[in-house]
Amino acid sequence: MESAAISAQPTSDRTLGVCLHCGTAVPEGADFCCSGCEAAHSASEAMSEQFGFAALAHDLGDDEHSLTLGVEGIHCASCIRLIENALAAGEGVSQARVNMSTERMTVRWHGPKERADALASSVTKLGYKLHALTDEAAPQTDQEKRLLRAIAVSGFAAANMMLLSMGLWASTTETMGMATRELMHWISALIAMPTVVYAGQPFFSSALGVLKERHTNMDVPISLAVILATAMSLFETMNKGEHVYFDSAVMLLFFLLIGRYLDARAKGKARTSAVQLLGRLQGFATVEEAGKTVQMPMRDLREGMMVRVAMGENIPADGVVVSGASSADLSLITGETVPESIGEGSEVFAGTLNISAPIRVQVSKASEKSLLSEIVKLMEVAEQGQSQYVRLADAAARLYTPVIHSMGALTFLGWWLIMQAPWQVSLLNAVTVLIITCPCALGLAVPVVQVLASGRLMKRGILLKSGDALEKMAHIDRVVFDKTGTLTLGRPTLISSDHDQKFYELAASMASHSKHPLSVALADSFEGPLVELEVAESQGQGLAAQFDDSELRLGSRKWCGIEGDAEDAALEIWLSVDGAAKERFVFADQLRPDAAEAVASLKDAGLDVELLSGDRKTVARQVAANAGIEEFSAEVSPVQKCDRLKSLQSKGHSVMMAGDGLNDAAAMAFADVSISPASAVDITQNTADVVFQGDELAPIASSYVTARKAMSLVKQNFALAVVYNIVAIPLAIMGHVTPLVAAIAMSGSSLVVILNSFRLNMMRDK
Repeated sequence: MESAAISAQPTSDRTLGVCLHCGTAVPEGADFCCSGCEAAHSASEAMSEQFGFAALAHDLGDDEHSLTLGVEGIHCASCIRLIENALAAGEGVSQARVNMSTERMTVRWHGPKERADALASSVTKLGYKLHALTDEAAPQTDQEKRLLRAIAVSGFAAANMMLLSMGLWASTTETMGMATRELMHWISALIAMPTVVYAGQPFFSSALGVLKERHTNMDVPISLAVILATAMSLFETMNKGEHVYFDSAVMLLFFLLIGRYLDARAKGKARTSAVQLLGRLQGFATVEEAGKTVQMPMRDLREGMMVRVAMGENIPADGVVVSGASSADLSLITGETVPESIGEGSEVFAGTLNISAPIRVQVSKASEKSLLSEIVKLMEVAEQGQSQYVRLADAAARLYTPVIHSMGALTFLGWWLIMQAPWQVSLLNAVTVLIITCPCALGLAVPVVQVLASGRLMKRGILLKSGDALEKMAHIDRVVFDKTGTLTLGRPTLISSDHDQKFYELAASMASHSKHPLSVALADSFEGPLVELEVAESQGQGLAAQFDDSELRLGSRKWCGIEGDAEDAALEIWLSVDGAAKERFVFADQLRPDAAEAVASLKDAGLDVELLSGDRKTVARQVAANAGIEEFSAEVSPVQKCDRLKSLQSKGHSVMMAGDGLNDAAAMAFADVSISPASAVDITQNTADVVFQGDELAPIASSYVTARKAMSLVKQNFALAVVYNIVAIPLAIMGHVTPLVAAIAMSGSSLVVILNSFRLNMMRDK
């Protein structure tokens, strides 16, 4: 009978399930609603297995790796300390840094690449969620949606509870009646309890996660305050007491959530620059494969692949144009807004825009090694730099947890034992202290400014390669320029002719071993096969080699043993054979178009300007005069440049060295901060703290002005944070602040610091 009953059931009543990919209802036993969802889900699963955190780690060489990930759930300086300590405890970790404003972490370690998963796990155990930087937008949007839902629930509950509270405030027990008052208390409790449980999740889950690992963060005292206020109110309601603060607990959550939402929005805006850059490496590229074209994710592109780039598309990878002629917007790389013509043999870069015609590009670098990826890494370095202000904020964060809980306990005991106040009032004052004392403003004082400053400079083709470059640049009082490649374009051309072909061949062969602009120009000018030579370079002097038992020298007059000075101011290098002058090569190099204007801008900003050149006095004098520099030195060796910088520093000067970063690397290392013009290819190899693109020197003055403004805002932020705590904490301890006002003040202090930082974006370019 039982079996008959079962078989008699209609087949149309089968239990429905849901599609594992899109959530659509599907028949029992089916996992997907269609083949498309099944394929998409399989691809997603395969990608999850293939791209773990270890796959995102970068190989730095010498068995050293780094990993940068987005972190969801960072709310205060204590969060930063917890994550950094967890990472630092990992095996082989040499550096761990978390940026509060961008919500990203970077860790470096010595050891296998696979260790990335273990390091990431140490963070997720604390309750924080990690994601790849290319997926930043989705977690940010999800977080904001959750906060908005919590705000809606707490706001609706708070509005209704305020109506009940107004009735209680406007009447007395005698006029209302005890039963009515108790009923309104219970109605408030029924509204408040589920609201606190739901709307308090962002705080409770964060607090629970860190407490499981025996740590604390800012959400611990906030959660404690909300729970204590709610528990005390429930206790009073059950015992028919008067001290019921359900409305305060819900309103407290409402304003805290608003503050957290606005904070999340501001942080998202602060990291927009890097997110936009990474967005250019997402999507698909059209790849030629086995005689046909296929769509492939940009992240999967590898060296040697051939891609087609349609008009109006972003170029998907670094490479060389194989066929086609077009124009490209390279402003992302060069800072120049005028499109550049590209054609066969032109080098192009990922993320730049192909404007006017289709082209075919052979990939020269994988996505993770592209120039755009390197620029994003440099931005991370700049944003996470540990200046003295960052170290100060970190120290304050370490003191926060023990100090805040001690102050809360002492406030309760002081009011209860010394002031003889009811325990309910004493507890409410302690709750207020827990809420109002917050290191968020202090923790945000530096990173928000650093992120905004690096993003602002990046849009102008200026990249910070040192985390504390902004701070150091803000304190300089003198700029020392190198000549070749800095004040001048560094692209000289050979203008002399009628050279002895054999000496020309030998000179070009020697020059091919050097990166000095004159050597490069000489080597490029020679058409024909070169001679194999073993060449030694004496920095700042010239080149030496042996050929057929003769000593060859290529370089300055002094290096080649030629006495006397040239009668003209032309750029020159000489070739000598066994000490006898054999050939003079004359070059022309142009001053950068805005050199005089840039020098004038630096002087107007109150900086002293000086030129140190290894060239002859006649050449140095002419360049200095054209650039508007009164103080110059000529025929200065690299060692003498270092000595000059040390002399200036001994007199109390803070010096910025502007050089090409190649033949004056030692002097740039001695300077307090260094800046260098760099081609796209040289960005990652350049040794300067700051590099800039393009043919103009305006970025030097622009970076200095931005650094000064940024450090001014950092100091203002610190002052705002300190003043807030100095004023707010005593008022809370003395009982002059309610929990609701404390919540508004705490959220407001962070927002004031963030909004003050955004004043950096209001600067007008001069």
